Amino acid sequence: MSTYDRLYVAYLYYFNDQRDYFECHEVMEELWLEEGRSPLYQGLLQVAVGLYHHANGNVSGSIKLFSAGLNKLAPYPAHTLGIDLERLIRDSGEYLKKLLRIEEEPFAPYDLNIHILDDELVELLAKLKLNPPGHEEEEGHD
Repeated sequence: MSTYDRLYVAYLYYFNDQRDYFECHEVMEELWLEEGRSPLYQGLLQVAVGLYHHANGNVSGSIKLFSAGLNKLAPYPAHTLGIDLERLIRDSGEYLKKLLRIEEEPFAPYDLNIHILDDELVELLAKLKLNPPGHEEEEGHD
């Protein structure tokens, strides 16, 4: 039995590998609801949605979500859930600072990385890449 929920692994896959922040939101919301609405999961969800909004030109939505996400993630230990949360908070904080100055200094949306610290999680992600989520539907059920 894995230490990590499959939805969490899927979130990291969509975040780091696919850069699909909308799907990040979908899988993390499901996990957040299943796990009793943990602020940690909600914070991770909000960072992804912050990136999603900026990519779609919704700067004020992006600022709102990054701010909310950072507030929720702040209390957790630097290394949480097998990831370098401290680094994600720092990178997200930088992104938010830039968003707050976007009028003066416009910048294009860019991706953030969630740095994986746990070997088990690295392995689970490698397995997921070989057999991506949603893959089975496309090929018909045989």
